Amino acid sequence: MIQRIPSIAKIAAAAAVAAMLSACATTDRATPVAEATINPTEGNNISGYFRVYQVNPDTVRVMAQIKGLAPGSEHGFHVHENGNCASPDAMSAGGHYNPNGHQHGKAGTQSHVGDLPSLMADSAGTAFLVWETKDLSIGTGKPSDIKGRAVVVHKDKDDYTTQPTGNSGARLGCGVIQ
Repeated sequence: MIQRIPSIAKIAAAAAVAAMLSACATTDRATPVAEATINPTEGNNISGYFRVYQVNPDTVRVMAQIKGLAPGSEHGFHVHENGNCASPDAMSAGGHYNPNGHQHGKAGTQSHVGDLPSLMADSAGTAFLVWETKDLSIGTGKPSDIKGRAVVVHKDKDDYTTQPTGNSGARLGCGVIQ
């Protein structure tokens, strides 16, 4: 009987995957400090969640899952100024949350507080986002505080250039961050 010994590369890869899954499992069991249920706007059929976890005093982890998107599509994703998704098109959420008066741009740069990374739908039409940032906060009263605001999924991808919205199109879904 010949016994095969796995290569060090395979063992290292398996250990890395196990570590990532362990980190995700720990976050999934933790209680979010804020969350929103994403509901579809009129004529659309998306749904999902947006959750924020406190990683340490200066960092939050944003986790989102959105279902019902076109397979392989990219979508702008933003925190909007008003915690109001009552209108059929979610225009009641107002514009991108921008308390510092910055230009629209990529998350992690000097941009709107509400500029989030774009969502990328997989072949089943589901987008997942896991993102750690020091640019957002929950319940601090600082300009970076997004609690009580709305999070919006847009129809089109964000070009990160066009002012003030990134040319990301209509609003497919909206949820209030509580």
